Amino acid sequence: MQLEWLKKNRILVLSSLLLGVIAILVSKIATSDNGFDLSNATIPVKQIMHGGPPKDGIPAISNPKFVSVEQASHVSSSDRIVGITLDGVSKAYPISILNWHEIVNDEVNGQHFAITYCPLCGTAVAFDAEIGGEVTEFGVSGLLYNSDVLLYDRNTESLWSQISSRSVAGKLVGTELVRLPISHTTWQDWENKYPDTLVLSEETGHFRDYSRDPYAGYEKSRSLFFAVNNQAPESYHPKELIIGLEVNGTYRAYPFIELDKNGKSSFTDNLNGKDFTINWDSENRAVSIFDSSGKEIAGIQGFWFAWFAFHPETEVFQAG
Repeated sequence: MQLEWLKKNRILVLSSLLLGVIAILVSKIATSDNGFDLSNATIPVKQIMHGGPPKDGIPAISNPKFVSVEQASHVSSSDRIVGITLDGVSKAYPISILNWHEIVNDEVNGQHFAITYCPLCGTAVAFDAEIGGEVTEFGVSGLLYNSDVLLYDRNTESLWSQISSRSVAGKLVGTELVRLPISHTTWQDWENKYPDTLVLSEETGHFRDYSRDPYAGYEKSRSLFFAVNNQAPESYHPKELIIGLEVNGTYRAYPFIELDKNGKSSFTDNLNGKDFTINWDSENRAVSIFDSSGKEIAGIQGFWFAWFAFHPETEVFQAG
């Protein structure tokens, strides 16, 4: 009898099943995006945007290979690199590779860290990959907030804002990452300072044309690919490079154009009661910041529009 009823009403049954599946999907969509749970997000969910690729559509590098300076034929003197030195070991990560992968999970003598780069914001940030006593790796979520990449950790799949350096959704929501000092400079500059440096190889395990810039022309354009919450004042080009510094909730941007006008390769500045030494290399367009004890500080270098989108209350350093 039941089988006979099912045969006669198979369309009704299939429709009910389909509606059930749709209801489940709608429920999931309401609390997730690209497979991530956004139910406890600390940023407006409507402002989290799809960058285009799905989760891991931009593949992070998790087993990086390196070559010596002598073998580094894939970088030229003027190429931009992100450099880091830990425990006496120096490594360089060409922007030409980071443009395609955005994250390199790496380690030096047991210290695990992630080099992250957002081509849309021009921001390179290195993070300690030990969170709450556990080592993790990071991946590219395929989602953006304020045009900036949202990372995710592979242990809990929490989402992390690169520029704010904190988890914005998931199990670790509200947790802050520890930033590590890096150099964003030319290959020539880095090689001169660290002749024994290792260089990220193009043997990434992925087929990409690293000689091609997928964002060619973007840095000079005033246009953005994605909307941001706070439009930066037009006193500077939206893609003007700045380095941003924060001290106990007070923010300051140092536009490169102002550092040029300042005309000093090194000077002292005070932010929220603390003195810092700003070292400016105009030739290589590179900045380093040190506190009063001589310890290097991890600022955030990137485009003016991106810094302002996250910190509209920012102060701005202006020359003389």
